[in-house]
Amino acid sequence: MANPFQNRALSISGPATDISPVVPDDVADLSEMAIAIYVEGGGAISFTTASGQSRSVQVTDYSLLPVGVKRVNATGTTATGIHALVLA
Repeated sequence: MANPFQNRALSISGPATDISPVVPDDVADLSEMAIAIYVEGGGAISFTTASGQSRSVQVTDYSLLPVGVKRVNATGTTATGIHALVLA
């Protein structure tokens, strides 16, 4: 199968080239900066943006949060099934 991403420059406008599960953590950043966050089970999500700002938002089931994220905090996060969309 041909790889349509092979000769394409990565872009933060997407599409993401991979998705990885997120384990919320109050200390450790994500292994790769997320260009967006996908949430399967709604609730609160507490995170640090790519620019270093702390944010907390409520999301519904199957939400896509199109913001650069470097950390998802355990404290204050009740949403489940969180995934980081990344450029690998």
